Amino acid sequence: MDDDGFLVRSPDLVGSSPLLKPFLSNKDVVQKSRNLFIIDTYGLDEKTLRTNHPQIFQRIYDRVYNFRQQSRRPAYKEKWWIFVEPRSDFRKAKESLDRYIATPEVATHRPFIFVDSDVVPDASLYAVASDDAFILGVLSSRIHCIWAVKAGGRMGVGNDPRYQNRICFDPFPFPAATEEQRAAIRDLAEELDTHRKHVLAEHADLTLTGLYNVMEKLKAGEALTDKEQDIHERGLVSVMRHLHERIDATVAEAYGWPADLADQDILARLVALNQERRAEEARGQVRWLRPDYQAPEAKAPAAEQTDLAIEPAIAAKPSSKKPAWPKTVPERIVLVRDILASEPAPIALDSLAGSFKRKPKDGLEDVLSSLLALGLARDAGNGRYVG
Repeated sequence: MDDDGFLVRSPDLVGSSPLLKPFLSNKDVVQKSRNLFIIDTYGLDEKTLRTNHPQIFQRIYDRVYNFRQQSRRPAYKEKWWIFVEPRSDFRKAKESLDRYIATPEVATHRPFIFVDSDVVPDASLYAVASDDAFILGVLSSRIHCIWAVKAGGRMGVGNDPRYQNRICFDPFPFPAATEEQRAAIRDLAEELDTHRKHVLAEHADLTLTGLYNVMEKLKAGEALTDKEQDIHERGLVSVMRHLHERIDATVAEAYGWPADLADQDILARLVALNQERRAEEARGQVRWLRPDYQAPEAKAPAAEQTDLAIEPAIAAKPSSKKPAWPKTVPERIVLVRDILASEPAPIALDSLAGSFKRKPKDGLEDVLSSLLALGLARDAGNGRYVG
């Protein structure tokens, strides 16, 4: 047997116990919930488990012990009665919460949902220890999904987008929204989460993936098959689409950006905003998502929308005059991106610097690195780059 020995399909199999917790995986989110439970022995030593919960001890011992003793990981061998990694940091972060946010690591679409705090997520899900619907709304927006798809890469047989905490969530710059904007995003996100859960509870054959497949076809103006039309009608997919469109527009407003920006312009602005936030943090200003938990001693910054001083990107036009090196990071990113895109062949860094009236003394390599990281530029080899 293996670690599946911790999974229980019915509490009756091991008797009623506070150690049984609802369990959620990628498949439970995007397909249908299997209504599984997990034996969660976190915080118990072997003797306490054996003495106070002998039935559960025996089940784990029979199904897991021998498998764990063959593991190369010392923690798995020594604490064989603990299900995979204990995730103590996450457990502590969600102690005071009634719910948290989860999203599949690999999925065709990028749904974010609220999950009850007693639910144990497996490794196929990414969990965010926040109960704030403002966070859920921003993560569910087109702006964040464009960033996540570009930064996270793809994985699996279907080459589906992959979500990774280190590059999709951690560096993502949330908007410095006003309280009024936060409230509007919260209301829409709560409505979206409730709507999807209600539809799926009402129709056992519908799935989250199915709903989003139909929504994407509607957005693309494609004709629906009879089966898809049925999903659309029973799943109230147009309602879900409308909520997403409202979220997209409200989140864009919170950034101070036009709602109809092209994907490339959104990425350029996010890269620029990320660099601004890094500069802020270097000066000691951190925009905590949960200041009461992350920095209880720190004074939370005012939730006012800062002026990013970004105008809609304009494609570079042929000109006999070389442009000046812009003073702001957003302008630098847009201009370097457009210069690379307009070049018929890969260009070397020194030649790129020579595209300006005066060669930039600082910032060009940082801008280029950011563009490369998000796929807005490509390394052509031999120190040459292309848009």
